[in-house]
Amino acid sequence: MAPPPEGERGGGGCRARWLRREVLLALALGQLVSLLITSTGFSSSELARRGINAPTSQSLLNYILLALVYGGILLYRRQPLTTKWYYYLILGIIDVEANYIVVKSYQYTSLTSVMLLDCWSIPCVIVLTWIFLKTKYGFRKFFGVGVCVAGLILVVFSDVHASDRAKGPKPLKGDLLVIVGSMLYACSNVTEEYLVKKNNRIELMAMLGIFGAVISGIQISILEREELHSIKWNAGAVSLSHYRFGHWCT
Repeated sequence: MAPPPEGERGGGGCRARWLRREVLLALALGQLVSLLITSTGFSSSELARRGINAPTSQSLLNYILLALVYGGILLYRRQPLTTKWYYYLILGIIDVEANYIVVKSYQYTSLTSVMLLDCWSIPCVIVLTWIFLKTKYGFRKFFGVGVCVAGLILVVFSDVHASDRAKGPKPLKGDLLVIVGSMLYACSNVTEEYLVKKNNRIELMAMLGIFGAVISGIQISILEREELHSIKWNAGAVSLSHYRFGHWCT
């Protein structure tokens, strides 16, 4: 029997897999996305601190850009929809409400708590993909989920027993909102993964942008119309709004 190649002997094969360009690119993109998410979280927290409480309005441009860019590509290709439109409507509702609830939580708890508790979506995604997408997971992943859940419990416990209000006016309410929003994020992400694997990314992004923009517009007209009229725009608020818009474009 011929000896195994050098790259497959001992730990060499594992190291070779980790050093592949695809893996390194995925890691780099993941870090970039994390940086952008943290930046948008910071801007949402600052807007809430300045008294600008319009969560749905902050996400509206996101859906409009998706609809314009991917909707234009979809129209150019003239391809019929491969999934019924009402599935995208349900996905749009879940995604819009997830964004609304998480951004709303910045009014009650700290930025750090929101960033940490948002990781609750990880165990939710693992459970949902295991049940509905039949994804197989090993012991190490479940152990990591256990560590994640333990950390989330400590964050909530810390917020409940905080001696000052630096963590927000109602930290427990904010933490619960983040947890609920994370569960909705998990449902949205798993549905998107299923639709991308079944159909194509262009159709998913286009329809999510269209229905997300329509749902956001309706929700703004009902819940945030008076809030938008009462906002006193200053240089700081405008710059933070532009900051979020720049990250959406990225």
